[in-house]
Amino acid sequence: MSTPQHHDEEIYELGEDGQLRETPNSPKSNRRYQDGTSIDWLQEESAERERNWAQRSQKSIRGLLLTWADSARLWIVVILTGIGIGTIGAWLDVLVKWLSDLREGVCQTGFFYNQVSCCSGLDPGEVCTEWQTWSEYLNIRFIFVESLLQSFIYIILALAFAGSSAVLVTTYAPYAFHTGIPEIKAILGGYVLDAFLTPWTLLIKALGLALAVASGLSLGKEGPLVHVACCMAFSLSRLFEQFRHSESQKRKLLAASAAAGISVAFGSPLGGVIFCLEELDAFSRDADVLWRGFVASVVAAVSLQYVDPFGTAKLVLFQVTSAGNTWRAFELIPWLGLGVIGGVLGSILIKLNVEAALYRRNSVINDWPVLEVIGVSAITAALSYLIVFTRVQSSELVANLFQECDPARGDYHGLCNPAAVWRNVFLLILTATLKIGFTAWTFGMMIPAGIFLPTITIGACLGRAVGILTQSLQTSKPDAWLFLACPPDPSVRCVSPGFYAVIGAAATLAGVTRMTISLVVILFEASPFYMAISSAVMTAKWVGDALGQDGIYSVWIAMKQYPWLSPMEYHDRGETAADVMRKTQSLVVIEDGEWTLKDLDGLLKEHDFHGFPVVKEEELIGYVTRDKLGAMIDSFSAQETDTKKCFFSTKNGVSSDNRIDLSSSLENSITQLRKEVPLELVVRMFQKMDLRQILFTEAGKLVGMVTKTDVVALMTAHFAHTAALR
Repeated sequence: MSTPQHHDEEIYELGEDGQLRETPNSPKSNRRYQDGTSIDWLQEESAERERNWAQRSQKSIRGLLLTWADSARLWIVVILTGIGIGTIGAWLDVLVKWLSDLREGVCQTGFFYNQVSCCSGLDPGEVCTEWQTWSEYLNIRFIFVESLLQSFIYIILALAFAGSSAVLVTTYAPYAFHTGIPEIKAILGGYVLDAFLTPWTLLIKALGLALAVASGLSLGKEGPLVHVACCMAFSLSRLFEQFRHSESQKRKLLAASAAAGISVAFGSPLGGVIFCLEELDAFSRDADVLWRGFVASVVAAVSLQYVDPFGTAKLVLFQVTSAGNTWRAFELIPWLGLGVIGGVLGSILIKLNVEAALYRRNSVINDWPVLEVIGVSAITAALSYLIVFTRVQSSELVANLFQECDPARGDYHGLCNPAAVWRNVFLLILTATLKIGFTAWTFGMMIPAGIFLPTITIGACLGRAVGILTQSLQTSKPDAWLFLACPPDPSVRCVSPGFYAVIGAAATLAGVTRMTISLVVILFEASPFYMAISSAVMTAKWVGDALGQDGIYSVWIAMKQYPWLSPMEYHDRGETAADVMRKTQSLVVIEDGEWTLKDLDGLLKEHDFHGFPVVKEEELIGYVTRDKLGAMIDSFSAQETDTKKCFFSTKNGVSSDNRIDLSSSLENSITQLRKEVPLELVVRMFQKMDLRQILFTEAGKLVGMVTKTDVVALMTAHFAHTAALR
């Protein structure tokens, strides 16, 4: 018989794999959660602390090596994820560029060359003869037939790419659809959805994403790259035992990989880290995760630059050129105006997207997802082909809208033509309007789809239009008092329309996602005008919040009813916990000493609750989770299921021969409050302490309970369509 001291040493004994040995009286601490449940943060972090303490207590070379091995495995996954997502992101750019160019023509030098690669090495102004449109390649000389052929191939390939993407997703990996950021936010918050992170999902997401973007649909690849990065980190982590048994460590890896995904999407390592800090709330539990996220972001950015998919040796996808870093006071008027427009359009786009998602779910369209994608792709391609600015890929359009007029670069479809001001303004506004409609419907179909690029495109079109109008007004009335700060030399540019496109893009993206600091940092990589971007983003955020407090990702989380708790501050109106708690009469409770093992097993089969309060004549004994209770039931023989009663309290006055002691299955610590505490305090405790439930008692008697699900419902009560897509 071991002494208590020896027993304590056994509890913290490490096995050959470096994991804590299991004790016979405690359920497995590394149990696997079922998809659709939430992890117990308190228990997971407690198990992690015990494991770390056990490793530090090993006063031997083996204990030191185990600690080093844990750290090495973690950094191996982080670095390999950075290299992997950087490489995948680069080759996705190459694949998308080739497929999208294939819709308009082909390279004579090599079929797999895109237009940029085919025409590389030419001097400025030199005509590229190697790249040919399909009509030129097929030697079609009649203008009418040539136009029909070009539009036919353009639309047919769009249908083929979009349809193939939809078939891949619906057939092989349903979780590969959409952006993935709402699910990642929920997973980092404790939601369990391992099926969302499988290697098969990674493959279908990457391939389907390339096909969907190349089809010309109003979507982007930036947001889905976060999902791809998290899938890669999850797959790599499965190679090591320590990550399989720790949900807490797994989420720390996913947080770092999410930062790498944004880093690759925009070529902004610092922006990726701040995005995870602001939008995903990914680094709140461990300061070391911030450092790992930064390392993963930098490694991913270096890998992206090494592959150099754009052939520019630059990280950023969009870069604005300007004559100087000087801005004039009068420009604050159009800049803040763009902020207001961005906030209003962002709110409108969210509402349209919600209505489209609800209509899709409640109509016959929901039963035919592939046909929906093909139909929308046909409409998008047919309308886009008619307008010069919608015909090209959104990334190419945005890159040119961000550029200033330069005689050495040529005029992109007449944007720099002073005689075509109203024509350009009309086409840009028409392009933005079509993109709003296309994006509102496309973002939610059964294909991989991000919303960053379409939103940036909408804002860039409107921003460039405002910039063109401002520049035209200044050049036509240079002596007006408003423009006295401009250089007197008319040959020196005073207004930079390309930078107005950046302001519009930032404002609209802020209005849709409600991002602030991370968005400024990401776009700061492309332009030196920090003050202007910040002003537009803040204005768009304020206007958007005034029209609706939720961003696009929060809205989709609410519609799918993921148990993600928003970190935003909650203020009650004098309510207490008693106003929202589930009273004892509506709870499923276990009566101490009244139930057999068979009764408890039936209880678990009948209800899917995470756990159950245990009472004795209304007095609270404790709380037992279904996992621990199930494990204890399985440990007993079938003969004991019908006869003996189960007791959770040690002081019951019943001999050990006539009872089954389940006291070890009770939670070691539970949060217990009085029902009179302010509701605001209850919400903050769930937010700050990652609780799953709070029990309320009065004079030791159970009077009610509040779960995380109840608090999530409270925080999303203002949204009319909560759980509409569940």
